[in-house]
Amino acid sequence: MTGSIAINAPSAVAQDHRPRRNKALVLEAMTRLFQQRDAPAVGQLYARDYMQHNPEIAQGRDALQELVAGLSDAVHYEPGLVVAEGDLVAIHGRIRGWAATPRVVVDLFRIKNGRLAEHWDVLQQEIPVAAARAGIAMFDKDEGARLR
Repeated sequence: MTGSIAINAPSAVAQDHRPRRNKALVLEAMTRLFQQRDAPAVGQLYARDYMQHNPEIAQGRDALQELVAGLSDAVHYEPGLVVAEGDLVAIHGRIRGWAATPRVVVDLFRIKNGRLAEHWDVLQQEIPVAAARAGIAMFDKDEGARLR
């Protein structure tokens, strides 16, 4: 059998831009809520049926807005590494002023229709490098830029 195949243009491969958009959405939310204490941003960025899996925070978007409105000026969030796949985004960060000592946190969000729809998190007390058996910091604010 003989023949030839002509390729006139590269095939169009659908690209999934959700991870990039979703990472930007999570960074915007964490910045506006936990750096700027912008409580009205909750209504803009979070789904009406937002689900909160942290047992220490009340359920729903209204409860989150109340929490943000009542935050102390001492609360400050520092984002680090952000990873995303499809509709899920994980962000590693440090939050000061939430507890007596800084907490290192990993937040996991599910995005639906361009809004934050669901949230899980794990927090632990930050241990100083000098006390860490591994000898390295639990959190580095530059890790996101360094690991891109």
